[in-house]
This record gives sequence, structure tokens and C-alpha cells, in this order.
Amino acid sequence: MTSLRGSIRVAGGWVDGEIVVAGDRIAAIEGRRLAPAETPGPPYVVPGFVDLHVHGGDGADAMEGEDAVRRMARFHACHGTTALAPTTVTAPRADIEAALAGIESVRRAPATGEALVLGAHLEGPFINPDKLGAQPPFAIPPDPVLARAWSALCPLVVATLAPELPGAGELIAALAGLGCRVQIGHSLAGAEEAEKALAAGASGFTHLFNAMSGLDHRDPGCAAAALAFGQSAEIIPDLHHVAPAMIRAAARCVPQLYAVTDAISAAGMPDGTYRLGSHSVEKRGERALMQDGATLAGSVLTMDRALRNLVATGLPLETAIAMASTRPADHVGRPDLGRIAAGARADLVRLDRDLQVETVLLAGAALPDV
Repeated sequence: MTSLRGSIRVAGGWVDGEIVVAGDRIAAIEGRRLAPAETPGPPYVVPGFVDLHVHGGDGADAMEGEDAVRRMARFHACHGTTALAPTTVTAPRADIEAALAGIESVRRAPATGEALVLGAHLEGPFINPDKLGAQPPFAIPPDPVLARAWSALCPLVVATLAPELPGAGELIAALAGLGCRVQIGHSLAGAEEAEKALAAGASGFTHLFNAMSGLDHRDPGCAAAALAFGQSAEIIPDLHHVAPAMIRAAARCVPQLYAVTDAISAAGMPDGTYRLGSHSVEKRGERALMQDGATLAGSVLTMDRALRNLVATGLPLETAIAMASTRPADHVGRPDLGRIAAGARADLVRLDRDLQVETVLLAGAALPDV
């Protein structure tokens, strides 16, 4: 048995004490529960982060196959991400199928030191070709038969699509019936179309505010629908994709807003040129840019930095932890993840007073290179 001490974030509050771990599960939380008026102090012990939208890291891209998925899973684990959904890009069918096969290989046979692979996030190709953002130009019409075939290759835990496309309703129903969380993104849908998609089985929005129709007060789009009707949405808190005030606005409006990195292979790497599907992308400092030098192409974010950024916007630490851990786990129906409770998987992160990662426990085992 192992243990981890500190100010422990549990449901509804904090415990000053110790987490007892047996095998890969939390056996008990021992200590004194803090009163609501008491402020927890460092070190903070929080649930492992869950990233549902991540393309790569440490020079590896999820489209490149099993070895690349393992490398990115190890990299993000060192930054506190203990579970993730490797994310595809819009690409030719054969490339997507090869990527799904690589993701599934890691999901079926996890190795020591790797964040748990939950399944794939299929970002495209069923998106609006006029709202690609940084997605490569291989969008295709909604195809439920193809989606089911891909789900047989690898569980699709999340899929992004544009609900305004002909046939999108049938695709939403097919994916939702497979247990996939369907999200609206890379879309020019109006607010009414987005609302109808939610009623038909869509469950959220991909990288809220980015690559979607907006907030115009007379012509509201997807972003307006998310604020008005959405229960869940992902957001990229790198402070480049979305301004702090808009993150705060979304946090007030969307009850289960959660953080993602949308990280590409350039995360954790020096400035230079990297790949995002068929695109060549430039990492410049804390941004990844298309060759036009202006269009953001994913991010170089990690989830520990996302947590710090959320707190820097003025959100309470407790809200930031929920956005990085509990809410994404709940979004994909994993009550054993993203929380500190007896019986939950022992995925834990200890943070210092500056919210820097000190220790990561992955299924009860401490990562040696954090």
C-alpha cells in the first residue's frame, strides 16, 4: 500500500490528510475535513487530469500510429494527465483508419507510465468544409455506415461534427447509439440548428468559440447556442484561443464546461516546424500557427498549465480542478476517473503552492520522471 498526503480535493470540499492506495485503487481518505471557511494549503492533492481533445505531444502525433500514441501518452502523464482521448484530424479514410488502429492498440495494451487511453476523439471528417480552421481539407458528408465501421476499429468516446450538413441527424443518432459523445464543432450552424442537434442526441461543443459560428445578437450561431442551451462544452484555456473574459463568461453559462489542451505534436518541443495531419505548423513560443502566421493550429498546452491558466483568469481552484478532472470524466461516463473517492482509480496529482506538478500517481504507481 502507498499513500499521498496534502490538502486533498474530495467531493464537496477538502480534507487535510492522507490518501491510502491499494493496488490501482483508492482504498481510503483519512484526515480532517476542512470547514467551508478554511482555506486549503499546499501541497494540493487533486484527481488526475482527463484530456478529451489532444492530438499529440513530445514530437508525436496521434495520426502516426501506436508508437506515437504511446509517446504522447507518456509525455502528457508527466504533466498530470492520467487519462486521454487521442484525437484524429480530418484526413483520407485510410489515414484515419490507420490512426484508429494505433490508438486501439494502446487502449487494449496499456504500458507502464502511459496515461490511460479511453478511446478516440474523431475530429472530422464530418465537418463543414467552409469552417475547417486548422483541419486539413478532407471533409466528407455525414456517413453513419462509415462511422459505425470506425467505431468497430476503436471505441469513439467523442466525435466532432457539423450538424447543418445533410444527413447529420442520422449520424448523430448512430454515434450516440454507440455510446459516443457527439459534439458540435467546425460548424456554421445557426443557434436553432445547434439546439435541434442537442435535442437529437448531441451532447456538447468542441473547442467552444473556435471554428464555429458565433455570438451575433441578431444572427446567433453555435457559440450562442452553447451559452444558451449547452450543458457541456470543451474549451482551450491556453489564453490564446479564448480570452480570459470569455472563459469566465462560458464558465457562468455552461454548467459542465471542461478544459482540453487540443495539443499537437509541438507540445513540449522547441520552436520549429511540426506536422498536424497534412499541414505544416510552426511552433512560436506558446502558440502553434499555420503557415499564414495567423491561424492557430491546435495548441502546445498541457493540462497542468491549463489548470494554472484557469486560476489566473479568476476562477476558483475548485472550479479549475473540476474542469480539468471531474467534468471531462463525467462527460464520457467514467465515474471511476477524475475524482478522489474510495474505490476510484488511483490517478492522483500533487501540486505545490504554485500549482506545479510535484508527483503523479498513475493507477497507484508513482511516475519516476516527474
